[in-house]
Amino acid sequence: MGTATLQSKPFTPFQIEMLEMVSRVSSEVEMRDIRILLGRYFAKRAEDALDHLWDEGTLNEGVMEQWKNEHMRTPYNQ
Repeated sequence: MGTATLQSKPFTPFQIEMLEMVSRVSSEVEMRDIRILLGRYFAKRAEDALDHLWDEGTLNEGVMEQWKNEHMRTPYNQ
């Protein structure tokens, strides 16, 4: 995981609540379990968003085939 740059903006109430909750974590095992839970949560949200795009027709087999064949590498001048 990359290091985030701290900025001089205040924490949101949600961020403060999360910090208070993780301040009670007392072991690496608990921290790992929390990371796993959060990972599953965000993976589920991404899956739900993709399902929504599929259901509304924005995402379909044709689009996925196009992505599969797309080359998005950065061109370098030689």
